[in-house]
Amino acid sequence: MVTAGRGWYQEWGKPARELKAGDVVNIPSEVKHWHGAAKDSAFQHLAIEVPGEETSNEWCEPVDSAAYDALP
Repeated sequence: MVTAGRGWYQEWGKPARELKAGDVVNIPSEVKHWHGAAKDSAFQHLAIEVPGEETSNEWCEPVDSAAYDALP
């Protein structure tokens, strides 16, 4: 849930989605994605994780600079 600022969310192979305060994103398990601030804004959010058994979080490669710079 975005609490302040403006940012972006993008699932692997899909277009980026702009986020603003009040927006909620449900991210199913096993979905490769990134999220972060817009170039001209701070970005604040709450992340709620559902407990599971034998689960882990995997940090992938950084967002490609060219793809980020192409966002409006």
